[in-house]
Amino acid sequence: MKVIVALLCLYASAQAKSSTVLLPGKSPLITFRFVFLTGAASDPADKPGLANLTCETLALSGTKQKTYKQVVDALFPMAVSIESYTDKQMMTFTAETHVDNLEKFYTLFKAMLLEPGWREEDFRRVKDDQINALKITLRGNNDEELAKEELYNLLYAGHPFGHANLGTISSLEKLTLDDVKAFYKTQLTKGNLIIGLAGGYPANFPARVEKDFSALPGASPSPAALPVPPQFEGNSLTVLRKDTRSVAYSLGFPLDVNRGDPDFPALLLTQSYFGQHREFGGRLYQRMRELRGLNYGDYAYIEYFPNGVYSFEPSPNLARRQQIFQIWIRPVEVPTAAFGLKLAMFELDKLVKEGISEEEFQRTRSFISKQVNLLTKTKSAELGYAIDSEFYGIGNYNSTIKTALMSLTRDQVNAAIRRHLRSDNVRIVAVAKDADGLKEKLMSGMATPMTYNSPKDSAVMAEDKTVESWNLRIKEATIVPVEQVFQ
Repeated sequence: MKVIVALLCLYASAQAKSSTVLLPGKSPLITFRFVFLTGAASDPADKPGLANLTCETLALSGTKQKTYKQVVDALFPMAVSIESYTDKQMMTFTAETHVDNLEKFYTLFKAMLLEPGWREEDFRRVKDDQINALKITLRGNNDEELAKEELYNLLYAGHPFGHANLGTISSLEKLTLDDVKAFYKTQLTKGNLIIGLAGGYPANFPARVEKDFSALPGASPSPAALPVPPQFEGNSLTVLRKDTRSVAYSLGFPLDVNRGDPDFPALLLTQSYFGQHREFGGRLYQRMRELRGLNYGDYAYIEYFPNGVYSFEPSPNLARRQQIFQIWIRPVEVPTAAFGLKLAMFELDKLVKEGISEEEFQRTRSFISKQVNLLTKTKSAELGYAIDSEFYGIGNYNSTIKTALMSLTRDQVNAAIRRHLRSDNVRIVAVAKDADGLKEKLMSGMATPMTYNSPKDSAVMAEDKTVESWNLRIKEATIVPVEQVFQ
């Protein structure tokens, strides 16, 4: 039986102790998922990237008693690794160990979080890795994530969400170990901590963990204020100029719905119908990839979904009070890049104006009712979703969604679409080599025909005629050299 200790007032300014989420069971694997309710949104304005740097310094460094090499050597025979990641409002440390190694692992895990070694050589190694993640991995090697992250930066400019979790290169270069220590002391408090445990742990183990982590400072800082995201009029285009072979797009707008909102199940169904991640049944995928062979895949999201290139299911513990609606167009060949964007915007406009048919509503509802079970197929994911559900103030995610879907109607879904989605006031980010040429094609109103190696039926060709001259209604366009992004 699952036991969830309620988390009261997650954002209270001074909580006396950490909260605990427990999923006891008979498995010999013990899952740890420790989540601090802080993150990049709590970075000081002049120090973006500090939260992530603090998280990684804790997870990839030594303790007071052991060097980092000694930590790695100790973990190796236990076949355990400690994973960590930081988002806007959550910082997560997770691991899984066999019950036979529980004492050895927990002693080490506890020391890493409560007694960090704070060695300068560890800090410099981690900081260099974070800078390289921006310079080389994100900016240099991953056009798709680059466009997605820059879209968030633009949508939340001047907002606590308005910088990448990794920060900026110029900020990271200035950050010091003392900055990390200060963030650790003020943000990683017992009032900000959710302790998550699952598996066949000893009955007295949770109380022991709670007592150990009561050593953290008690008072929680006030959470970062989250103003309404910046408002903008008209569609806008930002082209990141980069020497790349194809064109990657991300586009979207702020969404005033999260899992705690009554309209969330309706928009979840809409997302699945329109562009279920890494599934072939979505409308975008069918019209863009399957019917026309434009690219590898096209998807839509109502929640932050990083690392989509590598992930099939969303990661838990990326919970945010504010989300965006986003379309991810995987790279399109240059000759058809303008047509591809127009087709995506054409389909979005059609979704907003016409909604979903009864047949598609029924099909998608049936699919989600089953697919939701895959999200918690591992104990770690189940534990993560339980923590997120407490964050949003809802019940068990799977049962909550299934219950809501049972009573949901097509009219309710289409009403939610009209309330929350739009095909104007959309920000578009593209990554392209010929940035000026792409901007000209998208801004000029010129027809940008689609060409095929073999004939298509008359209905497709007729629709293509509409799409090739589709008015994107872009009011402003900017070209940014990729070297300036995340700088």
